[in-house]
Amino acid sequence: MTETHLLKGKPLADTLRQEISAEIARLKAGGVMPLMAVIVASADPAAIKYAEAKQRAAEKLGIEIDLIRFDPSLGQAALETLVAELSGEARVHGILLELPLAGGLKAEPAIGHIDPEKDVDGLTAANLGLIAAGNEAAAIAPATPLACIRLAESAAPLAGRRAVVIGRGRSVGRALIPMLINRDATVTICHTKTPDLRAAIDPCDFVFVAAGRAGLIGGDHLRDGQIVIDAGINVVADGAGGEKMVGDVDAAGAIDTVAALSPVPGGVGPLTSTIVFANLMRAIALQRAAADRA
Repeated sequence: MTETHLLKGKPLADTLRQEISAEIARLKAGGVMPLMAVIVASADPAAIKYAEAKQRAAEKLGIEIDLIRFDPSLGQAALETLVAELSGEARVHGILLELPLAGGLKAEPAIGHIDPEKDVDGLTAANLGLIAAGNEAAAIAPATPLACIRLAESAAPLAGRRAVVIGRGRSVGRALIPMLINRDATVTICHTKTPDLRAAIDPCDFVFVAAGRAGLIGGDHLRDGQIVIDAGINVVADGAGGEKMVGDVDAAGAIDTVAALSPVPGGVGPLTSTIVFANLMRAIALQRAAADRA
């Protein structure tokens, strides 16, 4: 039996927050007040809750948040106009569109109006294209895939290792694949339609799961020595009349089998939210460099 090490995001997030706080102090000393616009285009209470949590975390760091509650009934064109206007405002250093959007609204066209240098979630085609081209150093990297990588690297180096990515969504899987390649991992790509997940997973040292299906990966899919990063977020019944959050990995089945596992909640999530603020610092640096060149 293997003793599984739990890869919790909070210690890494705490260290990163210290770095962000120091950078914010330098910016304010130079007359720059970091400002991030967060757009909530949904009536879902969970989306509003997540946005308000970001606002509280930002304020603790000294970042100003402009929390905008967009009325979904105004439609797609109005949402895109709002995003474009924010992109053009010099005082706004970063823009984040809370996902998912309300029904009838499309995320991709709206994200397309975000200035890539203000794209703190790293989801514009320009940033994803730089990453896919191997020029990640010039991009703002997507927060969740970067959190996955940092958690994995806290357990073991990725270079020269085999990694499998299970999930092909825009926000995690599709960005995570080239980011792993950029770090010299050999990558296998799977999803919910892959016929034999166990066979694909078995040779791999790292297992990244972001398919959005609770319990997709059970203990019988995994083996001793693997490092498993679970980026899934699913709300299921807790058996006592309430609900609980779980990942895509059956944690009970994985514990005492794999070498390391990121828990849900408490693994990828806390680090992702902090990386968004680190991306804001990156965005400000890119904007200032562009202004110096102008």
